[in-house]
Amino acid sequence: MADKITLNEDHTLNVSDNPIIPFIEGDGTGVDIWPAAKLVLDAAATKVAKTIEWKEVLAGEKAFNETGEWLPQETVDTFQNYLIGIKGPLTTPIGGGFRSLNVALRQILDLYVCLRPVRWFNGVPSPVKRPELVDMVIFRENTEDIYAGLEVESGTPEASKLIELLHDSFGWSIREDSGIGIKPVSKTGSQRLQRAALDYAVKHGRKSLTLVHKGNIMKFTEGAFRNWGYELVREEFSDVAVGWDDCGGDPGDKILVKDAIADITLQQVLTRPAEFDVIATMNLNGDYLSDALAAQVGGIGIAPGGNINYVTGHGIFEATHGTAPKYAGQDKVNPGSVLLSGVLMFEHLGWNEAAASIVSAMEKTIADKIVTYDFARLMDGATEVKCSEFASAIVDRL
Repeated sequence: MADKITLNEDHTLNVSDNPIIPFIEGDGTGVDIWPAAKLVLDAAATKVAKTIEWKEVLAGEKAFNETGEWLPQETVDTFQNYLIGIKGPLTTPIGGGFRSLNVALRQILDLYVCLRPVRWFNGVPSPVKRPELVDMVIFRENTEDIYAGLEVESGTPEASKLIELLHDSFGWSIREDSGIGIKPVSKTGSQRLQRAALDYAVKHGRKSLTLVHKGNIMKFTEGAFRNWGYELVREEFSDVAVGWDDCGGDPGDKILVKDAIADITLQQVLTRPAEFDVIATMNLNGDYLSDALAAQVGGIGIAPGGNINYVTGHGIFEATHGTAPKYAGQDKVNPGSVLLSGVLMFEHLGWNEAAASIVSAMEKTIADKIVTYDFARLMDGATEVKCSEFASAIVDRL
């Protein structure tokens, strides 16, 4: 008998050995990568005496074709009721509707953490000399900053009204033909993200947390994010963490909390990656940083991601790349992103043994140079296989 995942009073998840997990196949290459990922996830679960009852829900093109809606309310309700889900890539409607279906789901369910672990798998082609030094976990704020979607279009009455208001109220001079966006960064939103990052660092034995910001320029938004982070450390985590200024860079046996300017960080994750461990940052910075780091360890095609609310227990784990429609149905692309997002989901559920077995089997498969076309073209002596064949090779090595 399959069971719903539920939330305990302490905000931990209650997960049976046979949970019901909703999934969205995804548009474009979703038809290829989801079945491949599911094959591996099911096999790994079976090896630890667990099974998953998958419950399909619709979003994106498949939903629109079948229901006339890009994001049916039934899909939102299902994720709301079953707490944890997984999805492939989704098309964003052009010319109307949602700005982004991914962002819509994050906003509706208040999935305030975008969790993006970045690490190198032995044998994966990389453009950097020491990809093995990249082992970071990014906590990207999901609901504020520019992704809040508070904008007015250039030349509209709304833009003219806002420009006039800002001039009259604050003396700000803004060109008449400007589009304007509002960038909210709250103490509430910042500290709940930072709290999740610190909890993660404590739980996983991490050594440092870096607050990445552009507070030297945007002092009351990104600068405030930095300050609120240090304040949180002093008020709630002083027994396990310490800020740089409070310890002179010597934290002893505590987690070191430091900060770095965003543009410098993008340089230093290339030149000094070993100095970064857990990173907490705002939405736009996190977008740039997570994709730039993914490029160092094999590309966004194998980059996992999860969108989580640690208070309500909701989480949707997702492929972080686009739909790549020109490859759809060709059984060609790398299923690594959605598969490793499934690994991240397993870890979130507490299924650590199953998660570790997938990572180990994937490493062995890549080390044997059995890879999809994206890696095969960059590796000498590789055996290029289809998406489904890559999944089967991983299962063989579980």
